[in-house]
Amino acid sequence: MVRERLARYRDRARRKLLEAFREKHTPHQVAASFAIGIFITSLPTGGLGIGLFFVLISLQSWISKPAIFASVAVLNPFVKPAVYVASFQLGGTLLGSSAVDSWDESAGEAAAIAVQQLLLGNLVIAVLLTGVAYATVFHLTRAHRRRSGQQSETSFASLILGLFRRP
Repeated sequence: MVRERLARYRDRARRKLLEAFREKHTPHQVAASFAIGIFITSLPTGGLGIGLFFVLISLQSWISKPAIFASVAVLNPFVKPAVYVASFQLGGTLLGSSAVDSWDESAGEAAAIAVQQLLLGNLVIAVLLTGVAYATVFHLTRAHRRRSGQQSETSFASLILGLFRRP
């Protein structure tokens, strides 16, 4: 059952990304849209991230809808707990906090330390995941378009060098 659900999430992410690769958005726009989605989805938003996606899509026409929603399938309910555990551990390491279950602290102090650890670690992990997501999807978009014969946007450097080519 778990394996089937993971396969469904994987297939949904693949479908959404392929849909994004085929759009008229540039590789940068597709990758940035996915990266924004990963950043928002990896944060502890309590489900409000999806609403934020709709707000961003309505305000910014360059955002690729399939790419931003593919991030939800990538950071699915099976992956997100691992992100939170890693966030808590990383936050504790960065803050130099001792274990939260110390008997020297009140429950309120322990909760404040735990929240700080989670938020700091989660922010660092979200930034790291965002960078990896952008680079990966940018490369995949360009590779897909190159294989399928779609023209991708010309880079600024290519435009400048093109000025110096003989006709």
